[in-house]
Amino acid sequence: MRKTLSIILTALLLTVLVACDEEDNDDELAVLEVNFDVPENADVDETITLEALVTYGEEKVTDADEVVFEVWEQGHEDDSEMIDAVNHEDGTYTAEVTFDEDGIFEMYAHTTARDMHTMPKKEIIVGEGGNYEDVNHEESFDTEGFDMQFTDLDNPTVGEDVELTVDLLMNDDPFEEAHVQYEIWHEDDSDDREWLDAEESEAGQYISTYTFTESGTYNMIIHVEDDDLHEHAEYTIDVQD
Repeated sequence: MRKTLSIILTALLLTVLVACDEEDNDDELAVLEVNFDVPENADVDETITLEALVTYGEEKVTDADEVVFEVWEQGHEDDSEMIDAVNHEDGTYTAEVTFDEDGIFEMYAHTTARDMHTMPKKEIIVGEGGNYEDVNHEESFDTEGFDMQFTDLDNPTVGEDVELTVDLLMNDDPFEEAHVQYEIWHEDDSDDREWLDAEESEAGQYISTYTFTESGTYNMIIHVEDDDLHEHAEYTIDVQD
């Protein structure tokens, strides 16, 4: 009797452990994704709706910790406006915005959920789009003394393994032991994003390898974090056949 009971208890314990392991694996495979929907064009003084559909794996996230839209005129990110989204409790988060002048405007959908953060970027042309010949497009960062220098790729092609290299500086010295990730997606499929962890190959230099699977324009955000800092910069990469 005791032997039979022991066998039953052991079988139950193994079943529970397997179930927990499968659940953990499912959690590890799930990725936080944001389908950020913005019109390509708008008229001056037209009110448009910004919408983010937030998913975690196959689950629609109805309880995101934060969804905030950051909007600015191209070349003036320091003067951005933060707009809290309305949670419709069906996985969608929206906000309305009105542009009162011609211009090209850019925006992030800052999204935090399931202990992850992502921030897809979109662009909208308002009216005639404005004139940006004299705009300085250099990156600016919130952390004083911080700088990021990405090594331009030399005409990358489909199927080619390329090294993504960024050098980080703090007050002109190498910025070491940071957590650096490359977020990459083809501009025709912003929902399909890949995240690459970079390794510090030498002091302040972080490298990862990537293979482009199709031609066209790719967008890339470099995320940099440590205990006291969270910075990012976005780049575009043109890939040939």
